[in-house]
Amino acid sequence: MQFFWLYIDDLVGKGLEFITIIKLIVFFSATAVPLALPLAMLLSSIMTLGNLGENFELVAIKSAGISFLRFLKPLIFFAVFITAIAFVFANNIIPVAQLKLATLKYDIIVSKPAFDIKEGTFYNQIQNFTIKIGKKEKDDSTIRNIIIFEKKYGLQDNMMTADSGIMRITADKKFLEFILRNGWRYEEKGPHQSLQTDYIRMGFKEYKKVLDLSTFKMIQTADSSFKYDAKMLTIRQLNTTLDSLKKINTNFLVRSNKEVTPLIPFAKYADTGWARINQTSLKQTASFAKIIPDSLKVMVYDRAINQISGARNSASIIADDFVIKMRSLRYHEIEWHRKFTLSAACFVLFLIGAPLGSIIRKGGLGLPLVFSIAFFVLFHLLNTFGEKFAKEYITNSFVGMWLSTLIMIPISIFLIYKAMRDSQLFNKEFYYRIFRNTRILFSSFKK
Repeated sequence: MQFFWLYIDDLVGKGLEFITIIKLIVFFSATAVPLALPLAMLLSSIMTLGNLGENFELVAIKSAGISFLRFLKPLIFFAVFITAIAFVFANNIIPVAQLKLATLKYDIIVSKPAFDIKEGTFYNQIQNFTIKIGKKEKDDSTIRNIIIFEKKYGLQDNMMTADSGIMRITADKKFLEFILRNGWRYEEKGPHQSLQTDYIRMGFKEYKKVLDLSTFKMIQTADSSFKYDAKMLTIRQLNTTLDSLKKINTNFLVRSNKEVTPLIPFAKYADTGWARINQTSLKQTASFAKIIPDSLKVMVYDRAINQISGARNSASIIADDFVIKMRSLRYHEIEWHRKFTLSAACFVLFLIGAPLGSIIRKGGLGLPLVFSIAFFVLFHLLNTFGEKFAKEYITNSFVGMWLSTLIMIPISIFLIYKAMRDSQLFNKEFYYRIFRNTRILFSSFKK
């Protein structure tokens, strides 16, 4: 549903083949498994144990001397098996699906540029051109109210406007053709940075404009062009990348020494230079400025300002680069932990659903679905908050990505403890008796 809400306007009526739409849905569906599989484990375990409890089969099992944990042992083994499958899926299948999805979306954009060019917005993905289309017809070729800016980095960008036209890709997919009708072309010619230029305005009834897509087109749409995204890497590939990224502290220290230190050469003379100054005369000096002769003050100030400005600019560039590298490191750490949190979520939610089903003793899709949604919403919120905390450096990657699991494990232990002792935690008659006894107690006090 999320995929259709995002892309339905771009898919319908764009002339895409049915098999292409199916591929998009399949690849995107694979990325939804991290949400669907834990919920499936939670709901199925609640329904299974709830159905057994509703038919008094759990009572028969316990009366035969079989403990709750012993009865759950085969289900636990099955949950471990599903957990292993979930890890393999997260580590091997989801990265490939993400890679194929990104490649296929790019292919659609290249082969069908109208898929990416929206009505009423400026499109600047083609080098040296910015395009705005007022309206696109259903045939995906007829366009109206066209504006094309051609960026030449001169005094003024060239511009074309047209009332209507046709947009299409050439057979070799190397050029984007615009057949424009009833419009104007505006152009300014002359030497750069000069006012002696000629302004040319040309009206036309039909004009053919060809845009080169060679820089926009991917070379045979190879999957390797998208493989550097952290979401498209396996555990082994993430380990290799993390080893490289974790060396940035040493690399940036060496880079700082090479780029910033030469801009402040006076720093190495700080100890030896000040040691030669008579301490008594230094105490009698009101400020450092009085030590410098008047004839040299302007030169000293200018050189100091230039050196400090250069050092600050170099340090700022290094710091910005360092922040980008650290953010990349954090994202890779988050994706590394995500491979394991999917598997852990399946097992932990099973440990919550199984005892919960035995306690509520209700099967079907009624009450089990309500409890499943409640616990899954809690799990999803904790997972979202934890990932957000990790990305914002509020917590480290481990705490952020495992926050939901660390909170859900005590809940599962509590529910297992209650299930082993036939707790009436969700029995409404139990709470009704407590309320009735409390009401009787208060009534006796009033007398």
